[in-house]
Amino acid sequence: MSPFKGQTGLKRILNAASYSLDGLRAAFLGEAAFRQLVLLNLVLIPSAFVLDVSRGERALMVAVCLLALIVELLNSAIEAAIDRISLERHPLSKNAKDMGSAAQFVALGMIASVWAVILLG
Repeated sequence: MSPFKGQTGLKRILNAASYSLDGLRAAFLGEAAFRQLVLLNLVLIPSAFVLDVSRGERALMVAVCLLALIVELLNSAIEAAIDRISLERHPLSKNAKDMGSAAQFVALGMIASVWAVILLG
């Protein structure tokens, strides 16, 4: 059993929220790609509420934007873990980082395609 898993109840929830905020802060301060996605979301999400689309379409437009942020957080976590293990170049480390990058590429493509399908009909 992990010594970090000892808390239960409200204390665990408060700790988890604090760790999550720490992660968001670390991503925002340390990852340019995350800051760029936040900026993109600050433009796209309010735009989704101005456009004449159905509630379902609006929800989908917002969801794909938020999904890209989630993917970037996971990609950054993978990169940090790989770098923590070793800064030495290794084919498996490259694969892990490239796959995280590919996941983000797919997420960005999903934003473009969902928005295009909805807006262009």
